[in-house]
Amino acid sequence: QVQVVESGGGLVQAGGSLRLSCTASGRTFSSYFMAWFRQAPGKEREFVAGIGWSVSYADSVKGRVTISRDNAKKTVYLQMNTLKPEDTAVYYCAARMNGGIRWSDTSRYDYWGQGTQVTVSS
Repeated sequence: QVQVVESGGGLVQAGGSLRLSCTASGRTFSSYFMAWFRQAPGKEREFVAGIGWSVSYADSVKGRVTISRDNAKKTVYLQMNTLKPEDTAVYYCAARMNGGIRWSDTSRYDYWGQGTQVTVSS
């Protein structure tokens, strides 16, 4: 069983930055496809960014967000800059073993974290 744990959320003013971290247990972390999703109140969970053979970003965050990973630390990061109030959501980290899958397909992820709250004030 792989455990996924997010950290780094918090309250930030519009225009500010946050870096989220996600650690995943398991001996084969380097082979996981890792992604960040977010879910705002009353909305569906949406894809934010993913990293595997390459990186992928949602249009809504492209240019403001960078996903990266440190396989030695079994950690994936989400650096978020120029934050907007509409970025307010619970951010979830997810892991899957298989590639060749649409990043945004939440049903294809094997493991999820508990989420970390990001609140951007105007």
